[in-house]
Amino acid sequence: MMNEESLAFATIEELATLLAKRKISPVELTDIFLRRIERQNPALNAFLTVTAEQALAAARSAEKRLLRRGSSSRENSPLIGIPITLKDNIWTRGIRSTAGSKILRDFVPSEDSTAARRLGRTGAVLLGKTNLNEFAYGITGSNAHYGPVHNPWALDRISGGSSAGSGAAVAAGLCAASVGTDTGGSIRTPSAFCGVVGLKPTFGRVSVFGTFPLAPSLDHVGPLARSVADAAILLGAIAGRDPLDPTSSPRPVADYLGTLRKPLRKFRLGRPREHYWEKLDAEVRGAADAAVRDMEKRGAVVREVSLPHLKASLDSANDISLAEALHVHEAAGFFPVRAADYGEEVGQRIESGAKVPAHRYLAGFDVRKRLLAEFEAAFQDVDAIVAPTLPVPAPLIGAETLQIDGEETAARPAIVGHSRPANLTGLPAISIPCGFTRAGLPIGLQFIGRALDEATLLRVALSYERTNDWRARHPRVE
Repeated sequence: MMNEESLAFATIEELATLLAKRKISPVELTDIFLRRIERQNPALNAFLTVTAEQALAAARSAEKRLLRRGSSSRENSPLIGIPITLKDNIWTRGIRSTAGSKILRDFVPSEDSTAARRLGRTGAVLLGKTNLNEFAYGITGSNAHYGPVHNPWALDRISGGSSAGSGAAVAAGLCAASVGTDTGGSIRTPSAFCGVVGLKPTFGRVSVFGTFPLAPSLDHVGPLARSVADAAILLGAIAGRDPLDPTSSPRPVADYLGTLRKPLRKFRLGRPREHYWEKLDAEVRGAADAAVRDMEKRGAVVREVSLPHLKASLDSANDISLAEALHVHEAAGFFPVRAADYGEEVGQRIESGAKVPAHRYLAGFDVRKRLLAEFEAAFQDVDAIVAPTLPVPAPLIGAETLQIDGEETAARPAIVGHSRPANLTGLPAISIPCGFTRAGLPIGLQFIGRALDEATLLRVALSYERTNDWRARHPRVE
């Protein structure tokens, strides 16, 4: 029998095997995670709501499902009895869903988001709702109303946002996995800073119904997990056409986990000439270079590719995000009526949306078309684009600037610059751990793939993870 520490950092696959063999029960497993949350969350501030009673009730229900398990695919879900969390901008029926805001501090939805409903059907156990930047509008994990999320590897460092609590909770062993949202890197950023796997699917692959929007043309829902296979399991559970979300894709959902079990072939990786590899922290560059060289040694073909509109896309994505966020908050009746209830940073950002003229907003979509065409041209010769997920390891909480290559750089644009292109194009992207700095901070490697081809993207990520598994190293939260 595994001890508590081993169980807390086990993968979904490993836990599912133990549950199926009755080595541990869903109630016992849930209780382990709840005890860890009680001990460690005061230091991390990863949770806004802990649903202990509901979780234990769901665990008892999962136990019954496991006992009557048969040939039914519903009863054979690998998520039965698996304790997970959801970012708090994802609505959950009967459970407070604040979106990290003062405005929605006491909001309790009357219906589930599609992601929550689908996960509930799998038998997963919801432990609670995780902290985030206010209205998911930020990249650091700091929140004016609920306080910052602390990185479990170094409590004075940011966890990355906006899915901050999700990244910290998975990394610290406070849940087996989580589901977050990504508009400008909000799944991949905390995954990279916290040393876990984060997958932003293709735009429309996962329904956003019941998720409070930030910028609807850039918003995505996806998993944060301990392994590539776990990300595949979660994606398979939440992906698919949803009549409640007109942007969701009707394309069939692949058997992502089954795809990972097929023999791996050699992959072709594209290393962009522009932007991604230009301005990097020395330790990040060293780890990412080493990861690419390792994949080459194991048979991957690495080619240089050109994506000339990468840099122009950053301003375009920013314009689209600013304008759409203002519209969302005006349509909700929150802004400017309740302007005083926003944190200063988020309030100013939403107000700035009014300064984006219509011609600049529309020009952003022209840049999107050109960049997407460049990615599609690159994918004629490669299976995935490879780059460091972020240019730096996790900065100190409250840092406004960063030192990169000896130059002082504003923190926020430096961080989002590596993740935003995949949001603008809607292409799937995954961040996986690829090492640590000398100070013990995680470093992430990002792969970007073809639209709606998460299966290949996951297989590419697995090809590295199989021979470079960093999961044996865990943070210690005091």
